[in-house]
Amino acid sequence: MKIGITCYPTYGGSGVIATELGKALALKGHQIHFISYALPFRLASFVENVVFHEVEMSSYPLFEFPLYSLALASKMVEVAEYEKLDLLHVHYAIPHAASAFLAREMLKEKTDIKIITTLHGTDITLVGLEPSFLPLVKFSIEKSDGVTAVSRFLKEKTLTNYDIHKDILVIPNFVDTELFKPNPDCSFRKNIAPGGEKILIHTSNFRPVKRVTDAIQIFNIVQKEVPSKLILVGDGPDRSECERLVRQLNLIDKVKFLGKQDGLVEILTASDVFLIPSQSESFGLAALEAMACGLPVVSSSVGGLPELVGHNECGFIAEIGDIDRMAKYVIDLLINEKKYRIFSQNARERAVKKFDINKVVPHYEDYYKKVLDS
Repeated sequence: MKIGITCYPTYGGSGVIATELGKALALKGHQIHFISYALPFRLASFVENVVFHEVEMSSYPLFEFPLYSLALASKMVEVAEYEKLDLLHVHYAIPHAASAFLAREMLKEKTDIKIITTLHGTDITLVGLEPSFLPLVKFSIEKSDGVTAVSRFLKEKTLTNYDIHKDILVIPNFVDTELFKPNPDCSFRKNIAPGGEKILIHTSNFRPVKRVTDAIQIFNIVQKEVPSKLILVGDGPDRSECERLVRQLNLIDKVKFLGKQDGLVEILTASDVFLIPSQSESFGLAALEAMACGLPVVSSSVGGLPELVGHNECGFIAEIGDIDRMAKYVIDLLINEKKYRIFSQNARERAVKKFDINKVVPHYEDYYKKVLDS
């Protein structure tokens, strides 16, 4: 198949999944054309059957704001026509699904291109609920030829919040378990914890919804009971507040801010427990990557996290903001070696059996064929 994929190229779950999906499909012989304003960050190296098409933005004094959605639609038309695409697979509803609809309308006299929209989370639970966007999101979803969501939670939210009467297929996020896998000999661990301390880790975009300060508060309780360190990976609007809290709690020597990192596998395999105390999480891709590396997960009970994290099997789930309970769960894992080993094995096993890339990508292939045949 010849597939056009549009996603946000920056750090974030939707861009990661879209890029990894495209690469996996390309390796299976499909022709993949990424269409976006910049090269997706997970597409840094050459992959056979993958082409990138940059959406060029022109400035004009009359336009106060860049017209990206319109420029994207025009680029979709150009690529679809020239490359003879079979379908456009857009990730994150705003504005990609609307741009794809506009492109299909412009192309309908020449070709019957199909649109598949994958919903990832905040496009539905946050941004799309803004009064200025809600009608557009509802329209774009209903006009797509196929719609998928990354969790049952997100599917139900979409149907309810937007009063949509359309079938939405749940295809979960996935991970390459050959890349994300345990490595007991990771040298990075000795640099972070030279004294043999346990290592807690949190990765995110440091938005308020991720509640990174909760991760720091959890760690503050844990480190009083178990010699430990905290690694924070990522960057965003809450980082300054997090750094202030670390100074206030006198944890400067125990908390490491690593910023945005590409070498996530090495950092994860050096760690012991993954913290994800989010206020909203439609799936929790960061937690899945940690599980694939054998890390038990301690999370909040929101969104799609209960679908991912098996409570009392490969991690623990607590109510949002229940810092004391989450800390208790972490301590329980760190002081009980046998329990930790079982949870670690279960985390890895769950990632491999349910969310491995080779098990999930065929579901997208089957769905593409179904939509193209409809």
